[in-house]
Amino acid sequence: MSHPDAELVESKETVAKETSASEIAGQGSGAEWLSRYSSSLMGVFGTPQRVLVRGAGCLVWDADGKEYLDLLGGIAVNAMGHAHPFVTSVIASQLATLGHVSNFFTSPTQIALAEKLLALTKAPVGSKVFFANSGTEANEAAFKLARRNSSGNRTKIIALEGAFHGRTMGALALTAKEAYRTPFEPLPGGVVHIPFGDIEALRAAVDDSTAAVFLEPIQGEAGVRPLSTEYLQAAREACTAAGALLILDEVQTGIGRTGKWLASEDAGIVPDAITLAKGLGGGFPVGALITFGEATSSLLSAGQHGTTFGGNPVATAAALATLHAIENQGVLENVRTVGAFLREGLAKIDGVTEVRGEGLLIGFDLDADVAPAVVQAGLDAGFIVNSPGPRTIRLAPPLILSTEQAGLFLAALPQLIQTAKESQ
Repeated sequence: MSHPDAELVESKETVAKETSASEIAGQGSGAEWLSRYSSSLMGVFGTPQRVLVRGAGCLVWDADGKEYLDLLGGIAVNAMGHAHPFVTSVIASQLATLGHVSNFFTSPTQIALAEKLLALTKAPVGSKVFFANSGTEANEAAFKLARRNSSGNRTKIIALEGAFHGRTMGALALTAKEAYRTPFEPLPGGVVHIPFGDIEALRAAVDDSTAAVFLEPIQGEAGVRPLSTEYLQAAREACTAAGALLILDEVQTGIGRTGKWLASEDAGIVPDAITLAKGLGGGFPVGALITFGEATSSLLSAGQHGTTFGGNPVATAAALATLHAIENQGVLENVRTVGAFLREGLAKIDGVTEVRGEGLLIGFDLDADVAPAVVQAGLDAGFIVNSPGPRTIRLAPPLILSTEQAGLFLAALPQLIQTAKESQ
């Protein structure tokens, strides 16, 4: 039987050559592309620092051919680096087989990924997974989960000062930064922000009016600030006593970023839900909400949440490939080794006053308000880093970063700090 749309389907024989995305997009210098950017894209990100055109491993190149060591990894996204051969081959193979179906249907990759995540997170029997496209969407789903736990007088949702959970309206209500919140108020109600890391403040805030507590085990956007094991354990105890949900946002800290599958593992607690994204797809957009246990998993029933693209075959194939590569290429051990090397080296550099973090999620403070200038000096010298605060630099490189590459940055950093100070 011939294909009914055979005349619309190009066979391999009719394709003269493979066409790259860059050929379709066209060519140009960095300045030319940025001029076109300002004329065509909304300015919500400000002016891009560079126009990047290619990547391989922990390196990227811009439109003018300059090479950079990527120590930010798309903000903790490119877990296996850029253009990882295995991950890209799986994505290409899946896209050539089945790219998208609606959620009236499922696919083997969607089911296999859900099973894999439940196994990696040691979720108890009855736990379930919902797939989204990003971290903020996973947190939106978690916000709705919390609202479903708000029967009767449960109207309060607790988050922490310094929290960042996303920029859509529910996730933004959980986010603490006033500059992000104020232009869009009133936000969804009931959210209360309490002091970071203060166990007594937590215990005082969680009561029988609390629907849920949202926590990041390490606050990335606030400058890489870890919560203690004792705090996470106290949160679990308080939520259990009050009948509130404990929801852990591991969007930035999960999927091997700290040298473990989850940053919260060492606390020895079972949350009611976890959100994941960023590194999960190895660069392909995918997020997940995992609900732990039958009681939590039953809060959202058929028709109460949804998404068009969440859990599609390509996204879930990308995530499966990323998890497989992390498991089978010694990546978690590498994260622990290189992360310790970086933190020890940073602590010895003049001008660095504090080093925080775990694995390859690292924040370090400087002795002057020059972090943005260090970012610029780093770009000029071929390093990509980030400044979440005036004195703070954040590193979240690909999990495959080598000690040799980390050493290049440590060797260059004293001069980058000096250059930044001289530019002020």
